[in-house]
Amino acid sequence: MAYLNKEDRDKLLEELTDPDMTLNKAKRKLRWLDDKIKLRFYRNVQRNDEWVTRYELVGKGAVVTLIEEHFNVEGSPDTRVPNGLELSRVIVEPTPDNRT
Repeated sequence: MAYLNKEDRDKLLEELTDPDMTLNKAKRKLRWLDDKIKLRFYRNVQRNDEWVTRYELVGKGAVVTLIEEHFNVEGSPDTRVPNGLELSRVIVEPTPDNRT
């Protein structure tokens, strides 16, 4: 299997930063792209109001980091308010063994 070169990584980054992209759509796209995908961590908190999920595309030689940010959802204090998370940034990097 061929590794993703710089142009392919940029194209993947552009697809994942689409305004309609959610975390579930991004996960589905990444799993479809590489069957040897590894979940490194899921919604790990790095900063306040920022959740990070990282996948390693082993067969493609890339690491994809999906960063979600929390936003306030208006609602009555008497009812349960859904979690307000939206995909804010995506980082696509090569793995150390990817030299393309």
